[in-house]
Amino acid sequence: MKKILTILALITSILTIILAVLPISNLALIPGILALLFGFMAYYVSKQSGKIKKIVPFTLWLTGVALVIISFKAIFNKSEVENTEALEAKETKFEEEAIEELEELDLEEIEIDDSELENLDIE
Repeated sequence: MKKILTILALITSILTIILAVLPISNLALIPGILALLFGFMAYYVSKQSGKIKKIVPFTLWLTGVALVIISFKAIFNKSEVENTEALEAKETKFEEEAIEELEELDLEEIEIDDSELENLDIE
């Protein structure tokens, strides 16, 4: 049980560090909490057996560093949307071009045979 908890704590703490340095650092909170949970459980089980290995406090320390990074990024990073006018202008331009292309299509030339539609088996 001690080995499983230690391995789970180590894996989740490494995953937390990796996610913490990525732009999607808010997702690192879930494995961070799991790493703390597994780490404290492994520490408790190790303390009862009397042999605390160095990897257990290391995983707790690693998770703590990751949570500090997550907190720092959440407090000091601001995601601002800057000039949206250019984006809106491009969007209206693309809409106008699409409407022009649709108007240029000659839909009367396309022949649809109703007998083919009746033979379709729609269930």
